[in-house]
Amino acid sequence: MRLLLRWLITAVALVVATFVPGIQITNQNGWFAVLVMAAILGLVNAFIRPILTLLSCPLVLLTLGLFTLVTNALCLWLASWLAQHWFGAGFAVAGFGPALFGSMVVSLVAFLLSLFLPDEDEPSRGDIGRA
Repeated sequence: MRLLLRWLITAVALVVATFVPGIQITNQNGWFAVLVMAAILGLVNAFIRPILTLLSCPLVLLTLGLFTLVTNALCLWLASWLAQHWFGAGFAVAGFGPALFGSMVVSLVAFLLSLFLPDEDEPSRGDIGRA
């Protein structure tokens, strides 16, 4: 259930990111494109982003963490390319600049929306009496 909520939060964040010039949905069925893009972005963040982070560790340290923005932008750009060319989803990121601003928007919106999710560590109302 939590994975599905995270996927939907990412999809909503991607819809908000389409307001960035250079990011657009080119498919007739826009929700399909956004949902496919959200799934691909999740997979890219799970498998490729740790490798990029490891390889760019000296640059992250040198820039005091600001190079992480570049890593996020590259992941969004790669996910967009994969969505278009491998899966036929019409979610297009026009270049590195839109990917950079779009990744900041996606991160910010996803963070704000995830604040409304309950923590897994906190007991829910039904679990208060149980220990």
